[in-house]
Amino acid sequence: MLRKGSVRYLILAFLLFWQGTLAAKVVSYGVEEDIFHPVYAKNGMVSSVNSTATQVGVEVLKQGGNAVDAAVAIGYTLAVTHPQAGNIGGGGFMLIRTKDGKTTAIDFREMAPSKATRDMFLDEKGNADSKKSLTSHLASGVPGTVAGFALANEKYGSIPVAELLKPAIKLAKEGFVVNDALADDLAVYGQEVLLDNPNSRAIFIKPDGTPWKKGDTLVQADLANSLSMIAADGPAAFYQGKIADEIADEMAKNGGLITKQDLAAYKAVERTPVSGTYKGYEIYSMPAPSSGGIHIIQILNILENFDLKAMGQNSADAIHVMSEAMKYAYADRSEYLGDPDFVKVPVSALTSKKYAKQLASQIHLDKANPSSTIKPGKLEPYESDQTTHYSVVDSQGNAVAVTYTLNTNFGSGIVAGKSGILLNNQMDDFSAKPGVPNVYGLIGGEANAVQAGKRPLSSMSPTIVTQDGKVVLVTGSPGGSRIITTVLQIVLNTIEFNMNIAEATNAPRIHHQWLPEEIRVEKGISTDTIKLLEKKGHKVSVKPTMGSTQSIIVTPEGLFGAADPRSKDDLAAGY
Repeated sequence: MLRKGSVRYLILAFLLFWQGTLAAKVVSYGVEEDIFHPVYAKNGMVSSVNSTATQVGVEVLKQGGNAVDAAVAIGYTLAVTHPQAGNIGGGGFMLIRTKDGKTTAIDFREMAPSKATRDMFLDEKGNADSKKSLTSHLASGVPGTVAGFALANEKYGSIPVAELLKPAIKLAKEGFVVNDALADDLAVYGQEVLLDNPNSRAIFIKPDGTPWKKGDTLVQADLANSLSMIAADGPAAFYQGKIADEIADEMAKNGGLITKQDLAAYKAVERTPVSGTYKGYEIYSMPAPSSGGIHIIQILNILENFDLKAMGQNSADAIHVMSEAMKYAYADRSEYLGDPDFVKVPVSALTSKKYAKQLASQIHLDKANPSSTIKPGKLEPYESDQTTHYSVVDSQGNAVAVTYTLNTNFGSGIVAGKSGILLNNQMDDFSAKPGVPNVYGLIGGEANAVQAGKRPLSSMSPTIVTQDGKVVLVTGSPGGSRIITTVLQIVLNTIEFNMNIAEATNAPRIHHQWLPEEIRVEKGISTDTIKLLEKKGHKVSVKPTMGSTQSIIVTPEGLFGAADPRSKDDLAAGY
């Protein structure tokens, strides 16, 4: 069974009952002892990167909405209050587990415009030009968020989208108080990506040339107008109406490729989640064009051949085995993963226990395998950076995990005309040139080459874990290439190492992505452990924190949530 982690759970639950409230209990992460204590709620819970969005989601649940309703309201609210990654000009993935046991995935990933070409991001010398794929009008794929939320709401929601949009419209129209996280990102990225675009500058930079600061009130009147049009006319306002005109005109005037025809042709897609098992638990995650779910299951399959619990959480032996397993998965990612509507992705082969056992046999407990010796595996035949995540569980037993993004902070930095909508730079997630790393250092191949109408490969990994058919964990994270390993460690910390969800969230993280050849670790991994890893042949680099997980554990006693203390305004709350 998935343990709640410690007696502290029962103590916390008792105290909350004793205090006479279960509503919106907030963890104060500034107090050291609180980072190990989960938030408890009896009925429903939300965990997101932004406290305002979390509270909006909780209110939807309290008013009788289900988890999908709350997820849609949160997503639109984040488009206002967390413009670094929250969006209606980007895209992402939603994983849904219904109260009757159905698990499904909504793919609202961006698509390459119809005029996109294989070598559009190469310079005159044939080299990949990151400026073209990150900060130019060519960088944007056709946005999918509005279509994805509409599809999810139509099939699985219970409250009209127009009602769910009201909090976001109010916040955009009347303004909200800028928090630490937004102020810090505007101070850094405002100069880098927002100043060059007059539409963006008018919204996010003050008339005196300085970005908005903590405590300022940020009003986004144009965005409020766009959200109001979506509330009135549904996704048609975005893909066929005045918003589509603004996006298409912005592109036509500045060398971009997205046309009104591209917008009208966009479709969100419902897909079957990728699934696997790990020591009696069922793992569900996002299928291609996300690589996340496939490789989380692949790594778990490899690790099932080792006794990690006996090794100890974050011990040198456990980190060594996990890193070796990660190398094999990321090597395979570089070769086999792409949009399943364009290439055959060998899901069954990559996630098979037999293949994992073969890879596990190549891992030596006393020494690292150099990345140069690891190549994409020979599989059995095919069978016929800045992102945001939030998790929701309602009182009916529905669970939703959503990861969506503009790609890097504030996307391309371009606001489309008078729409108030920041556009994504997701085209960088394609392989501009096979074998050349993207902004996250990920190597890609022909399977992820640029092609008109294609969805770029992603690492986003909204994940739900069940046991005996019942949800026990809902989780996910931002973090570019590090999303996969971050989510993996939340799963392992809870179901393998028996940590409560706050302890699992706070534990130092590690990451290896095959190339570059290094184990990236957060502060908190002991120097003795690092020395032992180096003796095994690893290069270890201590670097800034990774990910910002938003997780909920479901138990017979209630819900336990944790927002990541690595971010400044994250909040888990319930009622």
